[in-house]
Amino acid sequence: MITLYGLPISNYYNKVKFALLEKEIPFNEEVVAPSQDDAILQRSPLGKVPFIKTDEGYLSESQAILEYLEDAFPAHPLYPAHPYQRAKVREFVQHLELNVELIARRIYSEAIFGGKVSQEIKDEVESKVSSGLIGVSRLLKLAPYALGDEFTIADVIAWPHLQLIAYATQQLYGKDLVAENIPGIDAYIKLIESRPHAQTVSNDRAVALAKFFESKKSS
Repeated sequence: MITLYGLPISNYYNKVKFALLEKEIPFNEEVVAPSQDDAILQRSPLGKVPFIKTDEGYLSESQAILEYLEDAFPAHPLYPAHPYQRAKVREFVQHLELNVELIARRIYSEAIFGGKVSQEIKDEVESKVSSGLIGVSRLLKLAPYALGDEFTIADVIAWPHLQLIAYATQQLYGKDLVAENIPGIDAYIKLIESRPHAQTVSNDRAVALAKFFESKKSS
C-alpha cells in the first residue's frame, strides 16, 4: 500500500493526496516535516516533502509521484489518452508551478505564517505572479474544467495552488491576484470544491492548519 509522507497544510502534499483519492488508490498518511535527518534523507534526497513509499521503494517530488501513480494505477486515469492532450496538461502544470507558484511562495512566510518579507520582494512577486497568471489564463479553458470538459491532473494541481496563491496575495496586497488575472476562476474553484474528494482534502487541511497555528501560539 502507498504511504504518503508530508504536511497536510502543503499544497504540494495536497495535490498528491487529491490524486490518490480521485484515482481510488488505497493509502496511508504519515505527518513528516522537511528535515535533514538521515532517516528522511534516505527517503527524500533533499529532505523535502511530500514523498511516498511504494512496494518498490520511496519516491520524492510531487510531479514525479503523480506520473508514477498514473502509470502504476491506470484505473481512473487523470491524464488524457491522446499524446498531445497529455502534453498540454504537462505544459499547463509547468507554467503554473514554475511561473506562478514557485514565485508566489516567496511571500508565504509573511502572508500565511507571520514572518516578514522585504518590500522589494513583495513588489517583484506581485509583478511576476500577475504576469504568470496572465500566461496561465491563456492556457485555461474553464469549460468547465481547467483544460476542457474532462477532469484531469491539471485540475488536481490547479485547485490547491490557485487557492493558496489567492489567499496569500489577498493577505499581503489586499487583492486577489488570481481573481484579477483569471476571469471566471471563482466559479471554477467552486466547481472543484463540489467534488467529495476535494472536500476531504480541504477539511483535513483546515484541521492541520488549526493544529499548526495552535502549536505556534503555545511555543
